[in-house]
Amino acid sequence: MDKEQRLKVAVQKTGRLTDHSLDLLVRCGLKYSRGKDQLLCYGENMPLDVLLVRDDDIPDLVQEDVCDLGIVGRNVVEEKRLGFLARGHAPLFEEMQPLDFGRCRLAIAVPDDLPYRGPRDLNGRRIATTYPHILGRWLATQEIAAEVVVLSGAVEIAPRLGRADLICDLVSTGSTLQANHLREVETVLESQAMLIRTPVPLPPAKDEWLRRLLLRIDGVQQVKESKYIMLHAPRAALGEIRRLLPGSEYPTVIPLEGSADKVAVHAVCRENVFWETLEGLKAAGASAVLVLPVEKMLA
Repeated sequence: MDKEQRLKVAVQKTGRLTDHSLDLLVRCGLKYSRGKDQLLCYGENMPLDVLLVRDDDIPDLVQEDVCDLGIVGRNVVEEKRLGFLARGHAPLFEEMQPLDFGRCRLAIAVPDDLPYRGPRDLNGRRIATTYPHILGRWLATQEIAAEVVVLSGAVEIAPRLGRADLICDLVSTGSTLQANHLREVETVLESQAMLIRTPVPLPPAKDEWLRRLLLRIDGVQQVKESKYIMLHAPRAALGEIRRLLPGSEYPTVIPLEGSADKVAVHAVCRENVFWETLEGLKAAGASAVLVLPVEKMLA
C-alpha cells in the first residue's frame, strides 16, 4: 500500500504510557517491526505505523497532520489546548475517546510541615508546575491569587530549592510526593490516556482502517476486566445465580444431557470476579465453576 494510505499513530517514546499504548495496538491485531534505536514501528499486517515521540509533541504532530492519530494523556491534551487558546489559535486536533489506562491526576501538594486548611491558603504562594495553563485556569476558577512558577522538570524538589512554596504535578501512587516530604491537598485535573485525531478528512482507505481500529479498541477495552464463567447449577437456583454473576446481562442456559433438573450456565462478567463471588455461587448450588479470561469481544 502507498505510504500516503497508511495510518500514522504518534505514541510516547518513553514513559508511563509507552508500554500500554503499544500493547493496546498489539491487542488490536497489529504486528510491527522496529529496528534498534528506531523511532518508527512499521506495521507488517496492517497499514498502520507508530511514531515514537515526546508526549508533549503528540498534539502538535496531530494538529499539523503529520500523524493521523495520537495516544497521549489528557493532561498534555488539555495543556496544549489551553496554550493554543491563550495564543489566539483554535486547537484543531479532535479528542476521540478516553482509553482505559494511564490514570493519574494533576494535584497540588504542599510540604509536610506547611499547614493547609483549604484553597484560600494558596493566596500569595508560589506554585511550581509544568502545567501553567491548567493550573492558571484552576486558580482563576477558585479566585486565588498565586504566582505560577513554570519549570520543565524536577518539580517535586522546587520547595527544597527555594524555587516555590508548593507544587502542582502529576500524581499516580503518591510515592514521589512522600519521598520528597510533600502531601497532596487539591486535585486540579483527573487524567488518563486519550486517543486524538487529525482535523484533516482522511481518504477512504485510511478512514476505513480508522473505523476498524476504533472497533477493535472498543473490543479490547470492553474485556479488560471481563471474565467468562461456566458452571453447572440446579434450575431452581437460576434466579440467585443470575443475581450473583457480576456485570452479567443475559447468561446462556444450556440443558445438561442426562439431567432434568440441572443446567449449564455460561456468562460474560464485565466486572472483577472475586473469590467471594465464587463462594456465593457455590453456596447457591453451583458446581464445576470455571473462570476464563476474555481476550476480545465485539458487542
